[in-house]
Amino acid sequence: MDKKIAAIYIRVSTDAQREEGYSIDAQKEALAAYCVAKGIKNYDFYIDGGFTGSNIERPEMQRLIGDIKNGLIDCVLVYKLDRLSRSQKDTLYLIEDVFNPYGVAFMSLNENMDTSTPHGRAMLGILSAFAQLERENIRERTRMGMKERVKSGLWMGGGRIPYGYDYDKEQGILVPNEEAENVRKMYDLYLEGTSFSGIARIMGMKYDRQVMMILARKSNAGYIVYNDEEYKGQHEALISLETYQRTMDMMQERSVVRETSGNYLFTGLIHCGKCTAKMRYQKWNKKSGECKIICYSHDKNKPHLIKDPNCDNTRQWAADVEDAVIKDLFSFSVKLTDSTETKSSDLSVTEILSRQYDDISRKIKRLYNLYSEDSDELLLETIEEQRKKLADIQRQIEIERERSAVSDKIERVKKSLTTLKETWEFMTADEKKNLIRSCVEKVVITGDNVEVYYKFGNLT
Repeated sequence: MDKKIAAIYIRVSTDAQREEGYSIDAQKEALAAYCVAKGIKNYDFYIDGGFTGSNIERPEMQRLIGDIKNGLIDCVLVYKLDRLSRSQKDTLYLIEDVFNPYGVAFMSLNENMDTSTPHGRAMLGILSAFAQLERENIRERTRMGMKERVKSGLWMGGGRIPYGYDYDKEQGILVPNEEAENVRKMYDLYLEGTSFSGIARIMGMKYDRQVMMILARKSNAGYIVYNDEEYKGQHEALISLETYQRTMDMMQERSVVRETSGNYLFTGLIHCGKCTAKMRYQKWNKKSGECKIICYSHDKNKPHLIKDPNCDNTRQWAADVEDAVIKDLFSFSVKLTDSTETKSSDLSVTEILSRQYDDISRKIKRLYNLYSEDSDELLLETIEEQRKKLADIQRQIEIERERSAVSDKIERVKKSLTTLKETWEFMTADEKKNLIRSCVEKVVITGDNVEVYYKFGNLT
């Protein structure tokens, strides 16, 4: 052994540096003493300080592998097996694909292992498996601890604090800061029909994607999302859950608009009044960019859209059709200004049903308690009856919530339309398309006649 070149490999992670016996100096002292005891005079240190053992992408580990392949190393010594690696796959790779092919023995001081012997090689597989098991247990405990933390409503930690909040380390929760009012304003602007880019402009932000990401955070409504699961947070909400859900619904609607609307205001909404086929924009003058609206029944390239190959509906200038629809839209918005209809109190109906649901739930709980004391078959029948009532009330609650959501949507459309004439010229193309699709069901062209059909029936 006195003529062999030994590579003493030492690794410490950030946490391990604080653990007794794992510091660089402690490992160097113990391994150097081992070399003296074994008569190994020539050795060199390979030290990776502050590197994880989950992979072998470490500077000194890579230098060690290179020296082994260059025939400079006869044996590798470590203080403990997990100093080499905490991954079973990486440990076996180093032994089987790096050390053994080049005739390099491996020794671990703590486990008293020497792979130059059959017993040592057998022990290696067992110990490396336990090293990986320990690493996976640590990771699992960390994940479980984090899950319990967020389940209790505490924030995940100091990183990636949502815009509009600061992180209070002592309480472990998010706290609204001076930007919180900006967040509320962004939701108001978006629900009024302003685009992401428009909000970014107003709020002095560089990217519209930043606006989208802020609006999509459910933490603004008082929730914490962790590993795709939602938990009620202890932090103060900047907006109501209803406002957040309305925003998400509108994002979904607008994403559909972006996918189908192209560069034209009424793409996908125009239908032929003679054969019922859809109609499309077609460039008619390349220099001026003018377009006409033509029936798909005239388009032989798309036979699946043809309703009547003999349709004789005329082609209309797109600008004339758009002007007619916008004029009708303005007229419709004026009618809404004088509308005196008030929104029905859907929420109160939902509240009443929710109270009934809670009352029956408490009653069922009491019945189960009675049944546990006296197994009476009549009690089971009563419990089953109450459970059926509970299921029926739950269905009614869902129906009322859906009806309320539709009603809210109608009110938002009304609010946008009542100021439409004054704001139209200041709106972006996307904002115009979003508004049109929120209230227009379809536009039907029959010859020179243009009819506009609105969603939700008669809004007035």
